[in-house]
Amino acid sequence: MKTFFLSVLTLLTLSVSAQKDAVAKQLLDLIGAKVKASKGILVNITLTSKNNKGKTLGAKQIALQMKGDKYLLKEGKMEILCDGVNIYNFDGVNSISKSSVADADQTLSPQKLLSGNYDKDFNFKLLSQDNAKATIELYPIDKRKSFQKVTLVINKQQSALSSALILDKSNNMTDVKVGSINYAASLNDKIFLFNRAKYPKNAEIFD
Repeated sequence: MKTFFLSVLTLLTLSVSAQKDAVAKQLLDLIGAKVKASKGILVNITLTSKNNKGKTLGAKQIALQMKGDKYLLKEGKMEILCDGVNIYNFDGVNSISKSSVADADQTLSPQKLLSGNYDKDFNFKLLSQDNAKATIELYPIDKRKSFQKVTLVINKQQSALSSALILDKSNNMTDVKVGSINYAASLNDKIFLFNRAKYPKNAEIFD
């Protein structure tokens, strides 16, 4: 999970602006505006991992709380906390790894995936749409990113992400399904502060 969240192709012959589909941008901007206006967001997600042959490797249930550039992600006893500067990853047993947000720039965090703020990091194009949904393909501008592309399905009525399919550089896939999303959650800022006391006494912190 850590690899995906702290890790979850650009066409060099065209200019960046030419690769940003106008209709896709409008749809993505609507999500971004909704997230920006929100005081707090609660999301329940199912992650399904598949290898490059399409075989399902497993599924995980994720609970995510977001507020601005901060988030708290939980999967069973495991959790990832981002206070906007640092990211703390607790393995659910006795190990906590600490890294900076800047160090995780090459990966796709849940905050990035759900924020709708794709303009800086991605080129994108609209694949299809109807009255209910739109499918948009994202390609990272920076080829050093850990993934090739992301295919988003957007609920147009709610201006919210319904699902995402992430293809990494080994052609392995992560299927992200949004079960529920609440843009009006009341979240205390304290939940995004790292509190050593809440973890087991024998848990070691690794920088």
